[in-house]
Amino acid sequence: MASSLNKAMLIGHLGDEVKMHYFEGGNSIGRFPVATNETYTNKQTGEKVTTTEWHNVVVRNKLAEICEKFLSKGDRVYVEGRIKTRTWEQEGTKRYATEIHAVDMTFLSTKNDLKSTAPTETKPKNKEIDQIVDHHEDDDLPF
Repeated sequence: MASSLNKAMLIGHLGDEVKMHYFEGGNSIGRFPVATNETYTNKQTGEKVTTTEWHNVVVRNKLAEICEKFLSKGDRVYVEGRIKTRTWEQEGTKRYATEIHAVDMTFLSTKNDLKSTAPTETKPKNKEIDQIVDHHEDDDLPF
């Protein structure tokens, strides 16, 4: 049994478009924010309160390209990955960023799903996306 576990699972909505960066050698990285909401009732006022937590998600290589192609702001996704913290120095000040490095994703709904009245789907279903990922077995991705 492992002595530790670093696993994050989120279900939320994209807060922005996927921002891509391509490297020499064909590797790529994509970044996008995901919002998760918590709703509760304030016991003192009886008012419903919703709080939003923002998560920085990082995807790599083929998964990044698929996310860029099929996801847009407002889409609902399930993200599973590891929590990582980056540090850097900017103008003499140490900065930190906590990110979710995704290893698995499921597209739950898209804006096109909600607007679509035509029977043909413009975005692939999850099985189709799995086939795209499986087709590229030569990638160095662990999934």
